[in-house]
Amino acid sequence: MIDELLKGNQTFRETVFAKNLEHYQELTKGQSPPVLWIGCSDSRLQTGHITQAKAGTLFIQRNIGNIAPAHDWNFATVLEYAIKHLKVKDIVICGHSDCGAIKSLDKELEDNYIPLWLNNAIEAKERVDAKIKKPSTPEEAKERSRMIEQENVRLQIEHLKKYPLVKTALKEGKIKVHGLYYNLSDGSLTRVV
Repeated sequence: MIDELLKGNQTFRETVFAKNLEHYQELTKGQSPPVLWIGCSDSRLQTGHITQAKAGTLFIQRNIGNIAPAHDWNFATVLEYAIKHLKVKDIVICGHSDCGAIKSLDKELEDNYIPLWLNNAIEAKERVDAKIKKPSTPEEAKERSRMIEQENVRLQIEHLKKYPLVKTALKEGKIKVHGLYYNLSDGSLTRVV
């Protein structure tokens, strides 16, 4: 597989990179992305492709379940760097359909770390389950998953807004926070409100 990745890079260099050489050369001088994108690690989501964003547009932080954990050094460092140093204007939390993290909320996992991480999303499941009856058909189960995936985006925005740095930047009008949802089956990206 590594050989395939290297071949792909060669094709990229000969086509996209060569055609946009001036843009890529400009990027060697530094970065000033307008957006911090917090998304899921799912391999089916290639953020730059689904948004058609050029290199240098998105400062990306990906993790299982597109989570904005309350107490995580890695996540806090990304926020601090994005807001204070890169001066991003927008922060996006993007969830997606068929999310394995969300499906795992219904399972008793025997892993060491994944259940601890997913505790940051369990409230989304609880909120949805408190509003709807237990699914009795595959369609209802799929709709429940979609609802939890979108509620998780809302929940992670709540977590994000608890960071003092984010609170201050929002209060001063330096940033805006957005929730988005990507549908794997039709390629659509929509707002979560």
